[in-house]
Amino acid sequence: MSKRRDHIEAKLRKELNAIEIEVIDESHLHAGHAGAREGGGHFRVEVVSKRFEGLSRIAAQRLIFEILAEEMKGEIHALSITARAPSAASR
Repeated sequence: MSKRRDHIEAKLRKELNAIEIEVIDESHLHAGHAGAREGGGHFRVEVVSKRFEGLSRIAAQRLIFEILAEEMKGEIHALSITARAPSAASR
């Protein structure tokens, strides 16, 4: 596991009190991409948290981007997000 991936997972787990979380480093799929050359990674996150209850999909994604704002300045070049409340997780 990468340090970067572990850092993203730990931060989201803490800030969202996540019930389930998976962070997948997909950087290897983007070799040669301009963002990859600059050092930023490509990640996919799947998070289930009570913090998403009552939020729209966009609002839940915005919350994740706010939490990872510092990382988005360099560590993360691209981020794909699946964010669900526990009530929607089993659908």
